[in-house]
Amino acid sequence: MRISELSRSSGVPVPTIKYYLREGLLPSGERTGRNQAAYGGEHLRRLKLVRALVDVGGLSIAAVGDVIDVLEASDVVTHQVLGVVQRSMGSDDPPEADRAAQDEVRDFLARRGWETMADDPAARSLAGVVATARKLGHHRFAAQLDAYAEASVGIARQDLDYVLLHSEVDDVLESMVIATVLGDAALVALRKLAQRDASARLLGEE
Repeated sequence: MRISELSRSSGVPVPTIKYYLREGLLPSGERTGRNQAAYGGEHLRRLKLVRALVDVGGLSIAAVGDVIDVLEASDVVTHQVLGVVQRSMGSDDPPEADRAAQDEVRDFLARRGWETMADDPAARSLAGVVATARKLGHHRFAAQLDAYAEASVGIARQDLDYVLLHSEVDDVLESMVIATVLGDAALVALRKLAQRDASARLLGEE
């Protein structure tokens, strides 16, 4: 298909597609003339992934480039590839954490057998959460982490089951973006519903 057809099929404007091509986020098309190229299904899949990373995942073009670089280096989905996507979607500015909160999170990670992830951005964010709870006078909040972790393990496995239903690498990574972003939103909504139900059972209806 020509670039105009690729645009119609994907819903992405031609100038945006050309920009992605210049940035190396899409592979070049097969040259059919001096100023013309043909594009196939692999371009449509990659374009779909790029849009998911940008629109749903909120990644910068530079971060998308990092994901694509790792993707191009492997024709299978590995722990490393999934890790790059997850880190690219993480917060660049986690809350500040004092030494006490950092130590508490490190102890928690060690209990879980997750000590190798002590320097992960998510661990730093978790320490920031604990530090914030401490500042608000909720020193016992950290005791919640083990219960949260138990629930999160099951959710993480469900996420991977959903993601790995696909065989194409681009489709797997797109599913991970969707599962992470929309999954987070779904979890927030479900938690509120569960809290409402628990409140009604324990405290009685209003």
